[in-house]
Amino acid sequence: MSANIDPFQLEVLKSAFDTIADDIAITLMRTSYSGIIRDSLDFSTAICDPNGLTLAQGVCTPMHLGSFYDAMRKIIGQYEGRIEEGDVFISNDPYTAEGQHLPDIYIVKPIFWQGRLAGWSTTVAHHSDVGGIVPGSNALGAVEIYQEGLRLPVIKFVEAGRPNQAVWDIVATNVRTPEKVIGDLQAQMAACVSGERELCELFERYGLDTVLGYADHLHDYAERLARAEIAELPDGVYRFVDHIDGLGESGEEIVLNAAVTIRGDQCCVDWTGSSPQVRGGINSTLPFTKACAYTAMRSVMPADVPNCHGFTRAIEVIAPAGTVVNPVHPGPCGARGITGYRMIDCLFGALSQAAPDKVTADGSGGSTLPTIGGYQDGKAFVFCETFMGTWGAAETHDGQEGVPHMGANQTNVPIEMIEAEYPLRIERYGLVPDTGGPGRHRGGLSLTREYRLLSDEAVLNVRSDKRKHRPHGLFGGEEGHASSNILARADGAEESLPVLLTDPVYMHEGDVFRHVMSGGGGNGEALARDPALVLDDVLEEKVTPAHAAEAYGVVIAEGPVPRVDEAGTEALRAARRTAVS
Repeated sequence: MSANIDPFQLEVLKSAFDTIADDIAITLMRTSYSGIIRDSLDFSTAICDPNGLTLAQGVCTPMHLGSFYDAMRKIIGQYEGRIEEGDVFISNDPYTAEGQHLPDIYIVKPIFWQGRLAGWSTTVAHHSDVGGIVPGSNALGAVEIYQEGLRLPVIKFVEAGRPNQAVWDIVATNVRTPEKVIGDLQAQMAACVSGERELCELFERYGLDTVLGYADHLHDYAERLARAEIAELPDGVYRFVDHIDGLGESGEEIVLNAAVTIRGDQCCVDWTGSSPQVRGGINSTLPFTKACAYTAMRSVMPADVPNCHGFTRAIEVIAPAGTVVNPVHPGPCGARGITGYRMIDCLFGALSQAAPDKVTADGSGGSTLPTIGGYQDGKAFVFCETFMGTWGAAETHDGQEGVPHMGANQTNVPIEMIEAEYPLRIERYGLVPDTGGPGRHRGGLSLTREYRLLSDEAVLNVRSDKRKHRPHGLFGGEEGHASSNILARADGAEESLPVLLTDPVYMHEGDVFRHVMSGGGGNGEALARDPALVLDDVLEEKVTPAHAAEAYGVVIAEGPVPRVDEAGTEALRAARRTAVS
C-alpha cells in the first residue's frame, strides 16, 4: 500500500460505501409494491464510481455481483457527453443493454457534485411481470427473446428531472400488473435518491477528490487481497461436469463443463464444452455468467475482501458465444436463474478439489420459481416467489435447511403474505424426513410447499431442478433426494409435472400444486456418522428409524425413549462394510 494512503481512512470509506449500498437496498425493500422484491428480496443495489466500477454492493443477490459493470459501461458509452443532473436511466435487454433477463430492470441514477459526474446509484430488481407469453415472464418454453416480454434498451426514464412519460406509458401498457411494476420502479428511483444523498454527504465531509482517490485505492486493495487468496490455492486445472435435467417432458439434458485454472495469483473459469444455447428460456447471458463465476470464487475468500470491482480483476471468465452460458441473439433467457445456480454448484464441485474445507456438497439447486397467474374480478394477479432452500453438508457439519443458495441471499415469502394478497392457500410448508443425502455429515432436508388455488382458473409455470441429476455428495457422501412437482386436481387425480415446465398448465379452483425440492448431498462416508447424531435426527423426526438403519447402519431400539442399539449397530455396520469390500 502506498505510503500516502491512510489505511484507517481507507477502511472508514470502505465501510461507508458498504453502508450506502445497504441503505439503498433497505429503501428499495421498504418502498416496493410486489412480494418478489419486498418479501423474496430478488434485487440488488450498488454504489459505483464515476467510471461505473462497483464500490460496494448491497446485501441481497450475489449472482448480480459483477453484473453492474457491463450495464454501466453500456450506459456510459452510449450517453457519454449527454449525462445530466436529474437523469434516471432504465434498461433490461440482454442484447442491447447488457442486461440479465427481461424481468430484471435496471434503474440507475448519475450522482453529480458541484457540476461534476461523481458516481452512480444503481439498482436492479426482478419485477412481477414484464409481459410475454406467460404470467411472470419466465417463459421456459420461449424459443426467442421476443416472446419473453418488453425489451428496454438504455433509455432516459427521467431526463434532467422531467419524467419521460412516453416510456412510463409503454411500460404500464405492456405488463399484466402495472400498479406493482410502476410502483416498484418508483421504489427503485427512491432507493437511488437515497444512495445519491448519502454519497454526497461523504463528498461534503471528506472532499470529492479524497473520496474518489480512495475509491481507486479500494479497487487496488481488493485486487491484492483476492490475488493473495487465489495464490493460497494449489496450482492446477480443476474440472467438474454438471447437468440440468432438460426442458419439458423429454428434454435433452444440458451439460455445464467447468474448468477452473489456478496459476499463481490468477484464476480462469472456462466453460468451453458446455451445451449449445437451447430453444428455451434458460440461456445465461454473459454478464450473468461472469457474475456467477465471481460469486463462486468470492465465496471461498474471507469476508474482509471488499465486494467491489477490484477483486474481479483476478478472475478471467471464458464463455464461448452461442452456448447456454453465452447465448447470441435472439436466444431466450427469461428463466436463466436456474442455469446460474447450477453454474455456481458446478464451480463448487471443481473447487472442492482445490479447497475441500471451503465448499459444501451440492444443495437443492437454488430457488424453485413457481408462478401462478390469472384474473380475479377482472384484474390480473401474478404470484411468484423464489422458494429456497437447502444446502449440502460441509466438512464439519450437516447441511443447513431453510437458507438461501449461495448465489442469492433471498428468502421465502411468509405464508400470511401470500394468503393475504393472492387467491391462494398454503396447505403445507415444512421439511421432508429422510431426504438429506447420507454422509458422515448429512445433507439438509428437502422443503415442501403446497399451493391451493382459490380462484376460478390460473396458469401455473414452474422452474425447478435436480430430479434426474440429484445433488451430489462429496468425499463418499451420497446424493440428496430428488425434487418433484405434483399437481393434485380437486377431483383427486394427480399428475407429475416436469422440473422445467415448457407448456404452462391450467389450474382450476381447488387444485393443489405440491413442490418438493431436492435434499442436500452428504459429506463423507455414511457409515462413519456418529450414531448419537443419527439418534438426534430420529428424535427430531428428520430421519425415521428405518432410514437410520438403511442409510447409516444405525439400529434404533424402540421404546418410550428411543435409543441406539449399540450391539445391533456394530453388527449391522460390520456386515455393510464386509459387503462393500
